[in-house]
Amino acid sequence: MLKYPLQLVRLRLPVRQLSDLTTKFIGLGSFSNLNYDQLQSSLRTDSSQCEQFWKLIGEQQLNWMQPFHTVSDCDLKSAKIAWYLGGKLNASANCIDRHLATRADQTALIWERDEPGNQVYITYKQLHAEVCRIANLLLQSGLQAGDTAVLYMPTGPPVVYCMLACARIGVAHSVVFAGFSAEALAARIQDVGAKVVITTDQAIRGGKTVELKRTVDAAVKSCPMVERVFVSTRTGASVPMFSIDVPLEKNAAACSADCAAEPMDSEQPLFVLYTSGSTGKPKGLVHSTAGYLVYTSLTHRHVFDYRPGQDIFGCVADVGWITGHSYVVYGPLVNGGTTLLFESTPAYPDVGRYWETAERLGLTHIYLSPTSLRMLLRYSTDFVTKYDLSRLRVLGCVGEPLNHEAWEWYHRWVGGGQRDIADTWWQTETGGVCIAPRPSAEGAPILPAMPMRPFYGLEPVLMDPATGAEVAESPAEGHLCMRRPWPGMARSIWGDHKRFAETYYSQFPGLYFTGDGASRDAQGFLHITGRVDDVINVTGHRLGTAEIEDALDSHPAVSETAVIGYPHKLKGEAVYAFVILKDGVSIDRLGDLRRELKRRVRDRIAAYAVPEKLLFTDGLPKTRSGKIMRRILKRIAAEDYDSIGDISTLADPSVVEALKQHHDLYQRHK
Repeated sequence: MLKYPLQLVRLRLPVRQLSDLTTKFIGLGSFSNLNYDQLQSSLRTDSSQCEQFWKLIGEQQLNWMQPFHTVSDCDLKSAKIAWYLGGKLNASANCIDRHLATRADQTALIWERDEPGNQVYITYKQLHAEVCRIANLLLQSGLQAGDTAVLYMPTGPPVVYCMLACARIGVAHSVVFAGFSAEALAARIQDVGAKVVITTDQAIRGGKTVELKRTVDAAVKSCPMVERVFVSTRTGASVPMFSIDVPLEKNAAACSADCAAEPMDSEQPLFVLYTSGSTGKPKGLVHSTAGYLVYTSLTHRHVFDYRPGQDIFGCVADVGWITGHSYVVYGPLVNGGTTLLFESTPAYPDVGRYWETAERLGLTHIYLSPTSLRMLLRYSTDFVTKYDLSRLRVLGCVGEPLNHEAWEWYHRWVGGGQRDIADTWWQTETGGVCIAPRPSAEGAPILPAMPMRPFYGLEPVLMDPATGAEVAESPAEGHLCMRRPWPGMARSIWGDHKRFAETYYSQFPGLYFTGDGASRDAQGFLHITGRVDDVINVTGHRLGTAEIEDALDSHPAVSETAVIGYPHKLKGEAVYAFVILKDGVSIDRLGDLRRELKRRVRDRIAAYAVPEKLLFTDGLPKTRSGKIMRRILKRIAAEDYDSIGDISTLADPSVVEALKQHHDLYQRHK
């Protein structure tokens, strides 16, 4: 087995600014010379043109073992979604084999390990060998096409090997974020009925060791369907090994480095990925093979202006989330790119880690979350400016809505006031980016803190939740829906298609309901206002939490905020703001700051939007992916501490106890 030899080769690429993209789809017939506006107009007004577009893209973007005969068979009213029917292909072959003739010695993966300066380079040739060995090992274990394997592993080469090995033999993978509790892991194993679990002895993140194998041991006690647990080595620490446990590297080393890629139907499930579960029961969303690969690779190339063989794509997301699936693994590899595997945190060993990594590895793209930006802007800009970021030409952002202050900080200090920011909106359900500033017509503007433009062929619409009618005029606000299907959409919820249809397709029949609210300005550009269930009704006034948070975040002393509604005897609901201040803010200023922040909300929104309660805190309850668990904040605000529930999946569970104490103290002195 490959023992991760360091290849001390740094790719020196010419620095190029994000271009004002015109479409320029080479070999795409009548679409080849259209700019963004012309193409979108053609696709929106003529459904046959849209069908032809996705046909040509499907033929061009992937290698097929058997051509498809039907482009799509979709009916959003019944939640029926299918693309490229009749076609056969293999995801692993499209990520690796197709590149071996021309890119065998090109770096495919750069593993940025927890300790800086210990990066590991993996070529496409090496990637192929490792994937094939593990695929053969999985076949020996009895896995076969149609089965599902659960992967509970940190971000690094082994998890990518295992994902692609599963895809190679037609086994759907379900990567569970390596931070979930044993109970949460067991629930997911049981839901997909996995016979095989693949894990790691331990993970290392931010200088801390995380026990993964022991968590799996606890989980499989309630999962009798599990027949085999493969254990990869990260630290080499001694961990319990039972009769069902198999050392991954040791046994894969004895397997052949060649394994045929199985032809799979276009609609064969490629993976099942569970939403984080911040609200309700987690949903195992099913993504298919062909449509997902087409859409993810196309958006990777055009949203980020990615140039294979020239660029190094630095998505710092964990592979356990959809961003990691789409823009760490599948999108970049289908495109023959070089992609980053970031094992650490943005604050280890200090808050300059992202920028130090970008300089050392020569990243041309960085794709991160608003949560990390809001955390980083609390600190001195010296942590940014001491690094040479001139090679970065595309700054991406994904997650919750990006507020203005974080956008401006990112643009000024990381981008030097010159780089475009790809502020993207999409979801686990959508498979890839749906709304982003690029691609666009030549010279088109980019506006701060809004994703702006739909991707090719997508048609977002705003719906009035009261009447169920489309809001056609601009400017306007409403519930964000999509009128037309696209190849990357999730196909179902694992084992519960009824829930899938009810969740996404019942509220506005014939449309995909995103669950988000949005506004559209006079120019038609879109701004995401947040989840529609994150709405506070104060004396009859409906307020989006993101709007209040944006006003609070604009204060120069504020790093990050979270706003919720809580029951109020007179108003029905009132606003409660949790506020994290930047480093260096004097405690003597808290009284003045509280008044300034309330005044700022009053001036920017209205008097009824002013927080009734405003609590200064050092942290917020977040998942490891950065999502704020607002249900916990709501329980604290209501002092319903017994109903907080499981907090083991939080990045820092100790935050909850600290918030309870701060709230109790605040209530006594309010």
